[in-house]
Amino acid sequence: MTANPTLQHNPILQFGTSRFLQAHADLFVSEAAQADQALGNITIVQTTNSAQGAARVAAFRQAGGYPVRIRGWQDGAEVDDERRVHAVTQAWQTGSDWPQVRAAAVAARVILSNTGDTGYQLSESDHAGLLDGEVAPHSFPAKLLVLLHGRYLAGAAPITIYPCELVVDNGTVLRELLVSLARQWQLAAAFIAYLETGCVWINSLVDRIVSEPIEPIGAVAEPYALWAIEAQPGMVLPCSHPQLVVTASLREYEQRKLFLLNLGHTYLAQLWLDRGSPASMTVREAMQDGAMLAALDALWQDEVLPVFAAMGAREGEAAAAYLEQVKERFNNPFLAHRLADIAQNHGEKIRRRMAPVVTLAQQLCPTLAQPQLRALLATGVQQ
Repeated sequence: MTANPTLQHNPILQFGTSRFLQAHADLFVSEAAQADQALGNITIVQTTNSAQGAARVAAFRQAGGYPVRIRGWQDGAEVDDERRVHAVTQAWQTGSDWPQVRAAAVAARVILSNTGDTGYQLSESDHAGLLDGEVAPHSFPAKLLVLLHGRYLAGAAPITIYPCELVVDNGTVLRELLVSLARQWQLAAAFIAYLETGCVWINSLVDRIVSEPIEPIGAVAEPYALWAIEAQPGMVLPCSHPQLVVTASLREYEQRKLFLLNLGHTYLAQLWLDRGSPASMTVREAMQDGAMLAALDALWQDEVLPVFAAMGAREGEAAAAYLEQVKERFNNPFLAHRLADIAQNHGEKIRRRMAPVVTLAQQLCPTLAQPQLRALLATGVQQ
Protein backbone atom coordinates (compact mmCIF):
# COMPACT_ATOMS: atom_id res chain seq x y z
CA MET A 1 0.00 0.00 0.00
CA THR A 2 2.87 2.34 -0.82
CA ALA A 3 1.87 5.99 -1.20
CA ASN A 4 1.74 7.34 -4.74
CA PRO A 5 4.62 9.83 -5.06
CA THR A 6 2.82 11.69 -7.86
CA LEU A 7 0.06 12.90 -5.54
CA GLN A 8 0.24 16.67 -5.21
CA HIS A 9 -1.67 16.63 -1.94
CA ASN A 10 -1.81 14.28 0.98
CA PRO A 11 -4.27 11.46 0.24
CA ILE A 12 -5.62 11.36 3.83
CA LEU A 13 -7.70 14.31 5.03
CA GLN A 14 -8.50 14.28 8.75
CA PHE A 15 -11.08 16.37 10.58
CA GLY A 16 -10.19 16.73 14.24
CA THR A 17 -6.90 17.40 15.98
CA SER A 18 -7.70 15.59 19.22
CA ARG A 19 -5.01 13.86 21.20
CA PHE A 20 -6.95 10.65 20.56
CA LEU A 21 -6.47 10.77 16.80
CA GLN A 22 -2.86 11.83 17.28
CA ALA A 23 -2.17 8.65 19.29
CA HIS A 24 -4.42 6.34 17.30
CA ALA A 25 -5.08 6.75 13.55
CA ASP A 26 -2.17 9.13 12.98
CA LEU A 27 0.24 6.85 14.82
CA PHE A 28 -1.08 3.83 12.89
CA VAL A 29 -0.45 5.56 9.56
CA SER A 30 2.98 6.73 10.64
CA GLU A 31 4.04 3.24 11.78
CA ALA A 32 2.58 1.65 8.65
CA ALA A 33 4.53 4.07 6.46
CA GLN A 34 7.77 2.68 7.84
CA ALA A 35 6.85 -0.65 6.23
CA ASP A 36 5.44 0.93 3.04
CA GLN A 37 1.94 -0.03 4.18
CA ALA A 38 0.37 3.46 4.33
CA LEU A 39 -1.70 5.18 1.69
CA GLY A 40 0.28 8.37 2.24
CA ASN A 41 0.58 11.36 4.55
CA ILE A 42 -2.15 13.19 6.45
CA THR A 43 -3.52 16.71 6.25
CA ILE A 44 -5.20 17.65 9.53
CA VAL A 45 -8.08 20.10 9.67
CA GLN A 46 -8.94 21.99 12.86
CA THR A 47 -12.70 22.55 12.72
CA THR A 48 -12.95 25.18 15.48
CA ASN A 49 -11.52 28.68 15.53
CA SER A 50 -10.13 28.86 19.06
CA ALA A 51 -6.72 30.30 19.86
CA GLN A 52 -5.71 26.91 21.25
CA GLY A 53 -6.70 25.29 17.96
CA ALA A 54 -4.67 27.82 15.99
CA ALA A 55 -1.61 27.08 18.14
CA ARG A 56 -2.07 23.37 17.54
CA VAL A 57 -2.29 23.89 13.79
CA ALA A 58 0.91 25.95 13.88
CA ALA A 59 2.65 23.16 15.77
CA PHE A 60 1.53 20.53 13.25
CA ARG A 61 3.08 22.62 10.49
CA GLN A 62 6.51 22.41 12.09
CA ALA A 63 8.91 19.76 10.79
CA GLY A 64 9.97 16.83 12.94
CA GLY A 65 6.66 15.25 13.86
CA TYR A 66 5.37 14.90 17.40
CA PRO A 67 5.73 12.39 20.29
CA VAL A 68 3.32 9.69 21.46
CA ARG A 69 4.35 8.03 24.70
CA ILE A 70 2.99 4.50 25.18
CA ARG A 71 2.78 3.49 28.85
CA GLY A 72 1.22 0.48 30.50
CA TRP A 73 1.24 -3.30 30.64
CA GLN A 74 1.15 -5.62 27.65
CA ASP A 75 1.40 -9.42 27.83
CA GLY A 76 2.51 -9.16 31.44
CA ALA A 77 5.41 -6.81 30.70
CA GLU A 78 5.82 -3.12 31.39
CA VAL A 79 5.80 -0.87 28.35
CA ASP A 80 7.13 2.67 28.50
CA ASP A 81 8.43 4.00 25.22
CA GLU A 82 8.13 7.06 23.05
CA ARG A 83 7.27 6.95 19.38
CA ARG A 84 7.35 9.79 16.90
CA VAL A 85 4.56 10.48 14.43
CA HIS A 86 5.71 11.84 11.07
CA ALA A 87 2.59 11.16 8.99
CA VAL A 88 0.97 14.57 9.58
CA THR A 89 2.65 16.93 7.13
CA GLN A 90 0.05 19.68 6.68
CA ALA A 91 -2.56 21.37 8.86
CA TRP A 92 -5.34 23.85 8.14
CA GLN A 93 -7.99 25.67 10.16
CA THR A 94 -11.44 25.95 8.59
CA GLY A 95 -11.97 29.51 9.77
CA SER A 96 -8.86 30.91 8.08
CA ASP A 97 -7.88 28.29 5.49
CA TRP A 98 -11.18 27.17 3.94
CA PRO A 99 -10.05 27.47 0.28
CA GLN A 100 -7.04 25.26 1.07
CA VAL A 101 -9.28 22.75 2.84
CA ARG A 102 -11.54 22.62 -0.21
CA ALA A 103 -8.60 21.97 -2.49
CA ALA A 104 -7.27 19.27 -0.18
CA ALA A 105 -10.69 17.58 -0.15
CA VAL A 106 -10.75 17.32 -3.94
CA ALA A 107 -7.31 15.68 -3.96
CA ALA A 108 -7.91 13.32 -1.03
CA ARG A 109 -8.71 9.61 -1.30
CA VAL A 110 -9.66 9.04 2.34
CA ILE A 111 -11.40 11.24 4.92
CA LEU A 112 -11.11 10.56 8.66
CA SER A 113 -13.08 12.32 11.38
CA ASN A 114 -13.36 12.41 15.14
CA THR A 115 -15.28 15.54 15.99
CA GLY A 116 -16.33 14.76 19.56
CA ASP A 117 -19.61 13.91 21.23
CA THR A 118 -21.53 16.76 19.62
CA GLY A 119 -19.82 16.58 16.23
CA TYR A 120 -22.91 15.54 14.26
CA GLN A 121 -25.10 18.40 15.51
CA LEU A 122 -26.29 20.76 12.80
CA SER A 123 -26.33 24.54 12.96
CA GLU A 124 -29.20 26.81 11.95
CA SER A 125 -26.64 29.24 10.53
CA ASP A 126 -25.61 26.80 7.78
CA HIS A 127 -27.31 27.12 4.39
CA ALA A 128 -26.89 26.25 0.72
CA GLY A 129 -25.46 29.69 -0.04
CA LEU A 130 -22.18 28.51 1.51
CA LEU A 131 -21.61 25.91 -1.20
CA ASP A 132 -19.56 28.16 -3.44
CA GLY A 133 -18.22 30.65 -0.92
CA GLU A 134 -14.91 31.09 0.86
CA VAL A 135 -16.52 30.93 4.30
CA ALA A 136 -16.86 27.55 5.98
CA PRO A 137 -20.17 26.36 7.41
CA HIS A 138 -20.38 26.11 11.18
CA SER A 139 -21.20 22.43 11.73
CA PHE A 140 -19.04 19.50 10.71
CA PRO A 141 -21.80 17.78 8.64
CA ALA A 142 -22.35 20.97 6.64
CA LYS A 143 -18.59 21.41 6.14
CA LEU A 144 -18.35 17.84 4.85
CA LEU A 145 -21.34 18.31 2.57
CA VAL A 146 -19.77 21.39 0.98
CA LEU A 147 -16.46 19.56 0.48
CA LEU A 148 -18.09 16.51 -1.09
CA HIS A 149 -20.15 18.78 -3.34
CA GLY A 150 -16.89 20.36 -4.50
CA ARG A 151 -15.46 16.89 -5.25
CA TYR A 152 -18.61 16.01 -7.16
CA LEU A 153 -18.40 19.14 -9.33
CA ALA A 154 -14.69 18.50 -9.94
CA GLY A 155 -15.37 14.95 -11.11
CA ALA A 156 -13.03 13.53 -8.49
CA ALA A 157 -12.76 9.77 -7.95
CA PRO A 158 -14.86 8.07 -5.26
CA ILE A 159 -13.68 8.70 -1.72
CA THR A 160 -13.74 6.51 1.39
CA ILE A 161 -14.98 8.17 4.58
CA TYR A 162 -14.05 6.81 8.02
CA PRO A 163 -15.97 8.45 10.86
CA CYS A 164 -14.32 7.59 14.20
CA GLU A 165 -16.93 9.20 16.44
CA LEU A 166 -18.38 6.89 19.07
CA VAL A 167 -21.73 6.50 17.31
CA VAL A 168 -23.17 3.10 16.46
CA ASP A 169 -23.08 2.63 12.65
CA ASN A 170 -21.27 5.97 12.43
CA GLY A 171 -20.68 5.77 8.67
CA THR A 172 -24.33 5.01 7.95
CA VAL A 173 -25.51 7.71 10.36
CA LEU A 174 -23.23 10.34 8.85
CA ARG A 175 -24.24 9.42 5.29
CA GLU A 176 -27.94 9.67 6.12
CA LEU A 177 -27.36 12.98 7.88
CA LEU A 178 -25.63 14.45 4.82
CA VAL A 179 -28.28 13.11 2.44
CA SER A 180 -30.99 14.68 4.59
CA LEU A 181 -29.11 17.99 4.70
CA ALA A 182 -28.59 17.92 0.92
CA ARG A 183 -32.33 17.50 0.45
CA GLN A 184 -33.02 20.39 2.82
CA TRP A 185 -30.69 22.52 0.74
CA GLN A 186 -32.54 21.32 -2.41
CA LEU A 187 -29.38 20.08 -4.07
CA ALA A 188 -29.44 18.16 -7.36
CA ALA A 189 -30.73 14.60 -7.35
CA ALA A 190 -27.55 13.48 -9.13
CA PHE A 191 -25.42 14.83 -6.26
CA ILE A 192 -27.62 13.11 -3.69
CA ALA A 193 -27.16 9.86 -5.61
CA TYR A 194 -23.41 10.51 -5.53
CA LEU A 195 -23.54 10.82 -1.73
CA GLU A 196 -25.47 7.57 -1.46
CA THR A 197 -23.50 5.44 -3.92
CA GLY A 198 -20.45 7.38 -5.13
CA CYS A 199 -18.90 7.77 -1.68
CA VAL A 200 -17.91 4.78 0.46
CA TRP A 201 -19.13 5.32 4.02
CA ILE A 202 -17.39 3.07 6.54
CA ASN A 203 -18.71 2.04 9.92
CA SER A 204 -15.70 1.91 12.22
CA LEU A 205 -14.85 1.63 15.90
CA VAL A 206 -11.79 2.95 17.68
CA ASP A 207 -10.55 1.82 21.08
CA ARG A 208 -7.58 3.24 22.95
CA ILE A 209 -7.30 5.18 26.19
CA VAL A 210 -5.39 8.40 25.49
CA SER A 211 -5.13 10.08 28.84
CA GLU A 212 -2.93 13.15 28.55
CA PRO A 213 -1.81 15.68 25.97
CA ILE A 214 1.81 16.51 25.38
CA GLU A 215 1.93 20.21 24.59
CA PRO A 216 1.70 21.67 22.07
CA ILE A 217 0.97 18.40 20.21
CA GLY A 218 1.42 14.78 21.17
CA ALA A 219 -0.17 12.45 23.71
CA VAL A 220 0.27 9.74 26.34
CA ALA A 221 -1.61 6.51 25.58
CA GLU A 222 -1.94 2.91 26.70
CA PRO A 223 -0.44 -0.01 24.70
CA TYR A 224 -3.86 -1.46 23.85
CA ALA A 225 -5.36 -0.14 20.62
CA LEU A 226 -7.99 -1.30 18.16
CA TRP A 227 -9.37 0.15 14.97
CA ALA A 228 -12.16 -2.14 13.76
CA ILE A 229 -13.41 -1.40 10.26
CA GLU A 230 -16.53 -2.87 8.68
CA ALA A 231 -15.68 -4.04 5.16
CA GLN A 232 -17.35 -2.29 2.23
CA PRO A 233 -16.87 -2.93 -1.50
CA GLY A 234 -14.49 -0.43 -3.08
CA MET A 235 -13.13 0.97 0.16
CA VAL A 236 -9.59 2.34 0.33
CA LEU A 237 -7.75 1.66 3.58
CA PRO A 238 -5.59 4.42 5.06
CA CYS A 239 -3.01 1.81 6.06
CA SER A 240 -2.37 -1.79 7.04
CA HIS A 241 -1.49 -2.21 10.71
CA PRO A 242 -1.50 -5.06 13.26
CA GLN A 243 -4.06 -3.20 15.40
CA LEU A 244 -6.37 -2.43 12.46
CA VAL A 245 -8.99 -5.14 11.92
CA VAL A 246 -11.27 -5.41 8.89
CA THR A 247 -14.40 -7.35 9.79
CA ALA A 248 -17.70 -8.33 8.20
CA SER A 249 -19.61 -6.93 11.20
CA LEU A 250 -18.71 -4.41 13.89
CA ARG A 251 -21.57 -5.26 16.19
CA GLU A 252 -19.71 -7.41 18.71
CA TYR A 253 -16.77 -4.98 18.90
CA GLU A 254 -19.13 -2.02 19.35
CA GLN A 255 -21.23 -3.61 22.04
CA ARG A 256 -18.30 -4.76 24.15
CA LYS A 257 -16.56 -1.40 24.05
CA LEU A 258 -19.69 0.70 24.53
CA PHE A 259 -21.33 -1.40 27.24
CA LEU A 260 -18.22 -2.21 29.27
CA LEU A 261 -15.39 0.29 28.73
CA ASN A 262 -17.27 3.46 27.77
CA LEU A 263 -20.18 2.78 30.09
CA GLY A 264 -17.70 2.06 32.88
CA HIS A 265 -15.94 5.38 32.33
CA THR A 266 -19.21 7.30 32.38
CA TYR A 267 -20.44 5.53 35.51
CA LEU A 268 -17.21 6.38 37.32
CA ALA A 269 -17.66 9.99 36.20
CA GLN A 270 -21.18 9.95 37.66
CA LEU A 271 -19.90 8.58 40.96
CA TRP A 272 -17.18 11.25 40.94
CA LEU A 273 -19.82 13.96 40.43
CA ASP A 274 -22.17 12.53 43.07
CA ARG A 275 -19.44 12.32 45.70
CA GLY A 276 -17.80 15.66 44.96
CA SER A 277 -14.44 13.91 44.66
CA PRO A 278 -11.27 15.92 43.95
CA ALA A 279 -11.07 17.53 40.51
CA SER A 280 -7.78 15.73 39.85
CA MET A 281 -9.15 12.23 40.51
CA THR A 282 -8.17 9.68 37.87
CA VAL A 283 -9.75 6.45 36.69
CA ARG A 284 -7.04 4.46 38.46
CA GLU A 285 -7.63 6.31 41.73
CA ALA A 286 -11.34 5.56 41.42
CA MET A 287 -10.55 1.87 40.87
CA GLN A 288 -8.53 1.95 44.12
CA ASP A 289 -11.47 3.46 46.01
CA GLY A 290 -13.27 0.48 47.53
CA ALA A 291 -16.77 1.94 47.35
CA MET A 292 -16.44 3.22 43.78
CA LEU A 293 -14.93 -0.06 42.59
CA ALA A 294 -17.67 -2.09 44.28
CA ALA A 295 -20.39 0.05 42.71
CA LEU A 296 -18.85 -0.20 39.25
CA ASP A 297 -18.27 -3.93 39.49
CA ALA A 298 -21.86 -4.47 40.65
CA LEU A 299 -23.10 -2.49 37.66
CA TRP A 300 -21.03 -4.55 35.23
CA GLN A 301 -21.89 -7.90 36.84
CA ASP A 302 -25.59 -7.34 37.60
CA GLU A 303 -26.78 -5.03 34.83
CA VAL A 304 -24.48 -5.46 31.82
CA LEU A 305 -22.93 -8.93 31.63
CA PRO A 306 -26.36 -10.64 31.83
CA VAL A 307 -27.27 -8.90 28.58
CA PHE A 308 -24.24 -10.44 26.86
CA ALA A 309 -25.07 -13.84 28.36
CA ALA A 310 -28.57 -13.53 26.88
CA MET A 311 -27.00 -13.14 23.43
CA GLY A 312 -25.42 -16.59 23.70
CA ALA A 313 -22.56 -18.47 25.33
CA ARG A 314 -19.87 -17.20 22.93
CA GLU A 315 -20.89 -13.58 23.36
CA GLY A 316 -21.05 -13.95 27.14
CA GLU A 317 -17.58 -15.49 27.33
CA ALA A 318 -16.07 -12.88 25.00
CA ALA A 319 -17.60 -10.06 27.05
CA ALA A 320 -16.28 -11.50 30.32
CA ALA A 321 -12.76 -11.80 28.82
CA TYR A 322 -12.92 -8.24 27.45
CA LEU A 323 -14.05 -6.96 30.86
CA GLU A 324 -10.91 -8.40 32.45
CA GLN A 325 -8.86 -6.44 29.90
CA VAL A 326 -10.86 -3.32 30.71
CA LYS A 327 -10.14 -3.68 34.43
CA GLU A 328 -6.42 -4.01 33.71
CA ARG A 329 -6.58 -0.94 31.49
CA PHE A 330 -8.48 1.08 34.10
CA ASN A 331 -5.78 0.16 36.63
CA ASN A 332 -2.90 1.23 34.38
CA PRO A 333 -0.52 2.94 36.84
CA PHE A 334 1.06 5.08 34.12
CA LEU A 335 -2.04 6.84 32.79
CA ALA A 336 -3.50 9.90 34.50
CA HIS A 337 -6.96 9.63 32.91
CA ARG A 338 -8.91 12.30 34.77
CA LEU A 339 -12.59 11.78 35.50
CA ALA A 340 -13.12 15.51 34.91
CA ASP A 341 -12.18 14.96 31.26
CA ILE A 342 -14.48 11.94 30.97
CA ALA A 343 -17.34 13.96 32.49
CA GLN A 344 -17.37 16.44 29.61
CA ASN A 345 -20.67 16.26 27.65
CA HIS A 346 -21.81 13.95 30.44
CA GLY A 347 -25.52 13.95 29.68
CA GLU A 348 -24.95 13.04 26.03
CA LYS A 349 -22.54 10.28 27.05
CA ILE A 350 -25.11 8.81 29.45
CA ARG A 351 -27.69 8.63 26.68
CA ARG A 352 -25.29 7.25 24.10
CA ARG A 353 -23.54 4.71 26.30
CA MET A 354 -26.35 3.47 28.54
CA ALA A 355 -29.60 3.67 26.62
CA PRO A 356 -28.57 0.98 24.07
CA VAL A 357 -27.82 -1.66 26.72
CA VAL A 358 -31.17 -0.94 28.43
CA THR A 359 -32.99 -1.23 25.12
CA LEU A 360 -31.21 -4.48 24.32
CA ALA A 361 -32.04 -5.88 27.75
CA GLN A 362 -35.72 -5.16 27.16
CA GLN A 363 -35.52 -7.28 24.01
CA LEU A 364 -33.37 -10.17 25.26
CA CYS A 365 -33.99 -10.41 29.01
CA PRO A 366 -36.99 -8.23 29.94
CA THR A 367 -36.95 -9.37 33.58
CA LEU A 368 -33.50 -7.82 34.15
CA ALA A 369 -34.11 -4.82 36.43
CA GLN A 370 -31.07 -2.56 35.68
CA PRO A 371 -31.99 -0.03 38.40
CA GLN A 372 -28.73 1.93 38.28
CA LEU A 373 -28.72 2.28 34.50
CA ARG A 374 -32.35 3.39 34.44
CA ALA A 375 -31.72 5.92 37.19
CA LEU A 376 -28.74 7.32 35.30
CA LEU A 377 -30.76 7.62 32.11
CA ALA A 378 -33.39 9.58 34.00
CA THR A 379 -30.62 11.84 35.30
CA GLY A 380 -29.14 12.23 31.82
CA VAL A 381 -32.42 13.49 30.40
CA GLN A 382 -32.22 16.42 32.82
CA GLN A 383 -28.67 17.41 31.72
